[in-house]
Amino acid sequence: MEFFTISMLNGLSYGLLLFMLSSGLTLIFSMMGVLNFAHASFYMLGAYLGYSIAGLFGFWTGLVIAPFLVGALGAAFERLALRKVHKFGHVPELLITFGLSYIILELVQLVWGRAAVDFPPPAVLQGPMFTLINHPVQGIGLLWGAAAPDLCRLAACSPFPATRGFMMLVAVLMLLALWLMLTRTRVGLVIQAALEHPEMVEALGHNVPRVFMLVFGAGAALAGLAGVIGGTTFVTEPAMAATVGSIIFVVVVVGGLGSLSGAFLASVLIGVIQTFAVAFDYSLITLAQQLGVELSSELKNNSVIKLTLSQIAPILPYLFLVLILILRPKGLLGSRDE
Repeated sequence: MEFFTISMLNGLSYGLLLFMLSSGLTLIFSMMGVLNFAHASFYMLGAYLGYSIAGLFGFWTGLVIAPFLVGALGAAFERLALRKVHKFGHVPELLITFGLSYIILELVQLVWGRAAVDFPPPAVLQGPMFTLINHPVQGIGLLWGAAAPDLCRLAACSPFPATRGFMMLVAVLMLLALWLMLTRTRVGLVIQAALEHPEMVEALGHNVPRVFMLVFGAGAALAGLAGVIGGTTFVTEPAMAATVGSIIFVVVVVGGLGSLSGAFLASVLIGVIQTFAVAFDYSLITLAQQLGVELSSELKNNSVIKLTLSQIAPILPYLFLVLILILRPKGLLGSRDE
């Protein structure tokens, strides 16, 4: 039971990190119709800026300032570069954001080097948030914080890191804040109206290009916030953008292009599926035997059948993507025709 609970929480935390990333990308696409290939690079830049600011002023200052700086960079990029090519269609937009991702990668390597940097979480987030204890006599219990070593000698202890708990809290608050902003505020109404009827919104006195710039900056800032939290939870290195870059596009497409709720659902599903695939390290042969399926000797000697779930875990999101595109091209909760 504790194995299932910890694996589920790990899957949810990873999925919510993906949502923190995909929410900004979804916001940009739903508003501007732009698939930003540099979005994962903003995530990486947020982690490195947070690392530098935290070294000078502390983690919490870096958590606030780094996303603001990344958002300002994103807004400036939209104003000075992306807006110039927007009128030429989607291909120039993709190419210019693709080029920006390489520029950010090279700048990060020039400034911070090619090796990973040590970006520790603050003292309050170090250690476990709680520990699940499976005692042979008393059964399963929960203890906030770290368990005593003497107790863990008598029972199986499964700690859940505080950084992952903090990541889950921030992601849920972000979802709530975005939903309230888009559905309950005047700013959200202007954003949604500018998406469907930009000429009418401009005729009413709103500066639509400035709205686009602010939305792009806000999406980049969300990626920067995810980078600061993800950098302390996992690892801060130049390869971190490539690690999640393709996954967040899978999340956006599977959830439905432009659907914030779809991105949330797809993020959680992909995070849980991947985590359990790694945790249940069974081969297809083992699964077939447990299901009572008899395999021939040729199949048992097949190298594909010998693959374990953990080995194929990295390709599961892409298999999920292919199935969604075949069965429901608009995504799980998507409604747009693009």
